[in-house]
Amino acid sequence: MLTHVIARNNLPVKIFTLDTGRLFYEHYDLLEKTNARYKTNIQVYFPQGPDVEKFVNEKGVNAFYESVENRKECCFIRKVKPLNRALEGAKVWITGLRAEQSENRQDMKMLEWDEGRQLYKFNPLIHWSYDQMIDFIKENNIPYNPLHDKGFVSIGCAPCTRAIEPGEDARAGRWWWEVSHKECGLHVNS
Repeated sequence: MLTHVIARNNLPVKIFTLDTGRLFYEHYDLLEKTNARYKTNIQVYFPQGPDVEKFVNEKGVNAFYESVENRKECCFIRKVKPLNRALEGAKVWITGLRAEQSENRQDMKMLEWDEGRQLYKFNPLIHWSYDQMIDFIKENNIPYNPLHDKGFVSIGCAPCTRAIEPGEDARAGRWWWEVSHKECGLHVNS
């Protein structure tokens, strides 16, 4: 959605995505379709190989299931560190965060200061509902992840994400095996 607005208005904004190495195939298909549709080259940031190797060799390929600490370490290696590299030199970070996605996001403002990264975080969709987002996508024929049609409201890494049942919280499909605040660390001000 944000890519659509940025590309259609030729805004000088760097568009990037994170590839954790554990994503659903549909993510890659969407990346290809989006680049083709908007004639852009979305930059892809990956985790550092030595970090992933160390984590997997010391703890196991699916160690994130064993504890919240392991899961957060995996997210840090695969998501937070690549994000920090992507944001190097940036003054503003535009996100697609929506308040209804998580209890932790309810009090987020449209514009915030991220102390840890020393930049402004702009959340233009913070007050949008899931239905408003889907309606906008359909009205503008924007490529989207087909997993949304299969009950995946919040999509992350394949082993850490499942479809939700009707009436379940939007984040219930993320890290479903644990009881936590259901955040990976990307949107936590430090």
